[in-house]
Amino acid sequence: MIIELSEKYDSKKIAELGFGKTDSNVDIKSISIDSREVSEDTLFVAVRGENTDGHKYIESAVKNGAKCVMCEKLPENVSCDHIIVEDTIKAISDIASACRNNIAPFTVGVTGSVGKTTTKEFISYVLAEKYPTHKSGGNFNTVYGLSLTLAALSRIHKAVVLEMGMSALGEISCLTNIARPDVAVITNIGTAHLEALGSRENICRAKLEIVEGIKEGGSLVYNGDEPLLWGKRNVLSNSISFGIINEEVDFFGKNIRTVGESTLFDMEYQGECVFDIEIPTVGKHNVYNALAAFITGRIAGLSDDEIRNGLKNYKPSGMRQKIYEKNGFTVIEDCYNASPESMKASLSVLAEIGKERRTVAVLGEMRELGEGGKELHKSVGKYAASLNIDRLYTYGEDALEIAVGALEDGFDESSIIAYNKIDEPDGLAEILKNDIKEGDVVLFKASRAVALEKVIEHLFKA
Repeated sequence: MIIELSEKYDSKKIAELGFGKTDSNVDIKSISIDSREVSEDTLFVAVRGENTDGHKYIESAVKNGAKCVMCEKLPENVSCDHIIVEDTIKAISDIASACRNNIAPFTVGVTGSVGKTTTKEFISYVLAEKYPTHKSGGNFNTVYGLSLTLAALSRIHKAVVLEMGMSALGEISCLTNIARPDVAVITNIGTAHLEALGSRENICRAKLEIVEGIKEGGSLVYNGDEPLLWGKRNVLSNSISFGIINEEVDFFGKNIRTVGESTLFDMEYQGECVFDIEIPTVGKHNVYNALAAFITGRIAGLSDDEIRNGLKNYKPSGMRQKIYEKNGFTVIEDCYNASPESMKASLSVLAEIGKERRTVAVLGEMRELGEGGKELHKSVGKYAASLNIDRLYTYGEDALEIAVGALEDGFDESSIIAYNKIDEPDGLAEILKNDIKEGDVVLFKASRAVALEKVIEHLFKA
């Protein structure tokens, strides 16, 4: 994890921002917490994580060319320019807060069990219609990633959109107090992280921590179709709700339809209606993301036309719901992450795109679901059966329960293939090669740890 600094910093200035001490005065052009990613002019920050301690890699970082090291204690066998701080995690957070205060951009924080990255992207595209906009990239949704994103702010940036992830109570609280958002968005409350948090109510509690850091006069934008959030509407100050089911929400999306590979919908707000809003992606779940972006755009002072243009310019990032043609069939590649909610959303997209065509779902394991994982996997299979998906492949031992759920709800057994060997993706690819036909629509979806994209790579090897 490394970021390039947009503003000019030296080690003395960074030490000052992080409340540290240094005798060095060298220019710093990038910051990294990974000793393997450093280069000349990089400050390596030795952070302590759950699984490792960056202090063990200080010598390696210096050998790899790090210009300077920020640490709590420099190893005796290492000689280099360095900054000493009491706590490297707090120091990097303090640096981020100072950069945020210095630049003072319009700040948006986005959290939720599903859809936070897509919502972050939608909001970024919308705000970019009027303001130079910075955003967190890739997996920069932890305290390190969010802090590095803020440290990379430039004076040209007038807006920043930050994704906030979590796996335990207290983590969003930390992130939001670093970010101090003008707008905080909660996309939904799902079942991801049930293993760690135990219940959806606890997940809701964790997500609502985002309100702790909202600036005075700022707004909470939340999904009013989620009962756990809607039930708290009377205690959430300065909040704005959106939805496509609950007609009592502030911003209501309706008349949702698919046109080619785009989705159009209308939006009602306080008696007015905005017609034919277009997003260049498929699925009702993306209407939620677009509604959150529309509201954020209005709060930021954009016109409806500017917001429309921003939404139309959206492009999927990474391995999230990329839809493309390959070898005569349509691929829906969504291998970045998975939960029961996002699995079902992707299956809906498959069914929508695959009207009048053969639909094939390749579904891998979902991780971090805890004791209820078996039933949650089954629920995905049942949903696939309800959509009349034509072929179902499961990938991994836990994913076998998806097949069980599908069978229980009437899915044809001869159309289900269970493949357990996730360490042999080429094997599943070979089976798919012999089954997929021209014109088919094929969905690939699994948790990130399953690396389902390797199956796709083998599938398309010459």
